[in-house]
Amino acid sequence: MSQSNPAATASFATKAEESRGRLFEEPESATRTAFQRDRDRIIHSGAFRRLKYKTQVFVYHEGDNYRTRLSHSLEVAQIARSISRVLGLDEDLAETLALAHDLGHTPFGHAGEDALDACMKDFLGFDHNAQTLRIVTKLEHRYAEFDGLNLSWETLEGLVKHNGPVLTKEVRAEDLPRALTEYAEIQDLELATFAGPEAQVAALADDIAYNNHDIDDGLRAGLFTINDLLALPHVGEAFQGVMDKYPTLEETRVIHESVRALIGSMIGDVIAETRRRVEAAKPQSAADVRAMSQALVSFSPEMNRHNATLKKFLFERMYRHFRVNRSMSKAKRIVADLFTLLHAEPELLPPEWQAGCDGVRGMKSARRVCDFIAGMTDKFAIEEHRRLFDLSDPRA
Repeated sequence: MSQSNPAATASFATKAEESRGRLFEEPESATRTAFQRDRDRIIHSGAFRRLKYKTQVFVYHEGDNYRTRLSHSLEVAQIARSISRVLGLDEDLAETLALAHDLGHTPFGHAGEDALDACMKDFLGFDHNAQTLRIVTKLEHRYAEFDGLNLSWETLEGLVKHNGPVLTKEVRAEDLPRALTEYAEIQDLELATFAGPEAQVAALADDIAYNNHDIDDGLRAGLFTINDLLALPHVGEAFQGVMDKYPTLEETRVIHESVRALIGSMIGDVIAETRRRVEAAKPQSAADVRAMSQALVSFSPEMNRHNATLKKFLFERMYRHFRVNRSMSKAKRIVADLFTLLHAEPELLPPEWQAGCDGVRGMKSARRVCDFIAGMTDKFAIEEHRRLFDLSDPRA
């Protein structure tokens, strides 16, 4: 039996000692809970290390101070642990899901994902959440007795459903990414229900970290100014409050103090709203949380409105800034060029990636090329493109 986590005190917390186990049976660890073991396997995976050179908005060479997928995942994990601790949930499971949630992302952020999905439109498409599942169940080759990381049921469920049920009235099984339906034939992750509470915490921790570090990075890059933010509800109040309190404070410290205040207020809002929902629904187990008709862990309606306004601002002023557009345009061309060439000439793939291909422009070849490109860092994708397309580059 797995060890328990004494910090998981809420009746509706996911209990490590009640885990549904792993697809491939293994002896339990003498020193770690099932979820602590999952966390350690993720940290030691190759996919996790590669997050260091995978970026979201800024390509890796644009500066060392911008967030990468790795630093973002660590920030999400810290926020998820903080929220879970106060709510009496299993901190280790929340941390595990936070650390793993971006493993399936392509190089170059959402631009890379859009480009790869377009390349795969005739071959069942590409979805980064489904790719995360492929990585942790199939593509990591580290253990002697199984492919993937053989994570617990609760971790796999949380990775797939952290944003809510994936099977709904509007979304049928045939509409889902093939990786999800393929795995569902092996192990039932209950795709039509909500995930457990720790996965819901990790999802909101992702939103909190994402919004706030994009404010920080956008200001640092000069894509907008503090004055531009002052008109935004909640965000503007945080910045104005810091500037009123410290009128002579240098801008870098104003930014840090303001973002710090915003993160704290968002965390407080999630805790307060979730406690209100707990009091109303009175769940007695993680199974009760999964069976609810709405998420248990949530922002308040007011905070949801503030976040929507902020996202709209960031979309217009940051994600669609002409400098970002130029960078992302180049990134999309790199991904498209690599896919087109490698799918037409799979013999150019490294030998271990040629295994499983079914010839020129075949369905299986497309998925192998897709997996190969999705696993690249920004840095490697740029270098691989140069090796394959720059005739003056002597490297093979």
